[in-house]
Amino acid sequence: MTVTSFRPFFVLLLAVPAYSQSSLCSEVPSILRQLSEITGMKVHHDVPCAFITKADVNKFLKDRVHDVAKPEDIRGEELTLKKFNFVPADFDLAKNTVDLLTEQAAAFYDYNKKKLFITESSSTESQEPVLAHELGHALADQNYNLAKFVRQGRKNDDGSTARLAVMEGQATWLMSEFLARQNGQSLRNSPELVKMMAKLGDSSGGQYPVFENEPLYLRVTLVFPYTTGMLFQNAVTEHDAKEAFGEVFRNAPLSTQQILHPEKYISGVKPTDPKLPEVKLGHSYKGLVGGVLGELEHRILIEQAVGAARADEIAPHWRGCNFELVEDKAAGRVALLYASEWDTDEAARQYFAVYRVSMQKKWRKMTVVTDSPDAVTGEGDDGRFELRRTGGIVTSVEGLPPEIN
Repeated sequence: MTVTSFRPFFVLLLAVPAYSQSSLCSEVPSILRQLSEITGMKVHHDVPCAFITKADVNKFLKDRVHDVAKPEDIRGEELTLKKFNFVPADFDLAKNTVDLLTEQAAAFYDYNKKKLFITESSSTESQEPVLAHELGHALADQNYNLAKFVRQGRKNDDGSTARLAVMEGQATWLMSEFLARQNGQSLRNSPELVKMMAKLGDSSGGQYPVFENEPLYLRVTLVFPYTTGMLFQNAVTEHDAKEAFGEVFRNAPLSTQQILHPEKYISGVKPTDPKLPEVKLGHSYKGLVGGVLGELEHRILIEQAVGAARADEIAPHWRGCNFELVEDKAAGRVALLYASEWDTDEAARQYFAVYRVSMQKKWRKMTVVTDSPDAVTGEGDDGRFELRRTGGIVTSVEGLPPEIN
């Protein structure tokens, strides 16, 4: 699960020469034309440009949350994040998302209104690259209909994050190429410049206290589309410079694994679809939410449990995942059914051990009843659990009532 469905297209900040508000918007046609030359995508119409206050950004975000997500959807996503220990038990997803994005916003392109907005409080040193980034979105929208592109990805959480990485990664690459060309350089023949530009979004440098105090999950998933997405776009461009900018929209990546490992996108490696564990539940249990945790979210889960180095070692072995939350409203109980698949039995064994540590960290108390190398059962804060490994598949059932066998 991610916060991507709530988010318009915001931009990270860089330092370049300052422009006044009036002269900045007058730069739109020229910058749009240069981006068209870089990508080969045609400019079909002008892009209106306006300035907006932070208060209006906050209102826009609240309206966006209301428009794209029903209260029960937000609740389901929030419960999922809590079940996997991505956020604390008292976390308010909608409020935190709005506060986080309001703080971060320098500009955004509204693909419904087909209009670019720049915050009046954004740094004057950042305004021209902000414009280039957002016009990258506008150009893609004119050629590939971003509203439709986003909507088609909502069936799969991990795929939705991958699509956001396509959009933000491409816009960040174009912004960086635009700046590089001003200095007589190009990303196309400078791998070191690509790495340097991609790393600019990794640190907030103390500018964003809301961001810095967010859980690891929120911080990583906010930055990922810009930084890793840019590296993905660069890899696709190196593979096929002529078709790279359109291909990622015509043939969207299916998973964050394809973003993290562009060679898997290029070779067409698709995620698997592991079967959820079977468990006997009463008729009072109803499906609440289901989805996929991709390699990105497994990286975060592993890092939280055993550190970033182990996450780098284990996460690339991810092959697929499914999860579902089922709820008994009368009993006030939510159970988690979860399955992940790994490319070798050994990778699955390692992840099994990691997930056990994750359980210990997310619960105040964990009582183990049976324990073997491939199966652990017992009780956590939210009820009974069964963690198992069979071959390359690791499954967990959590939150079961005591009487369920």
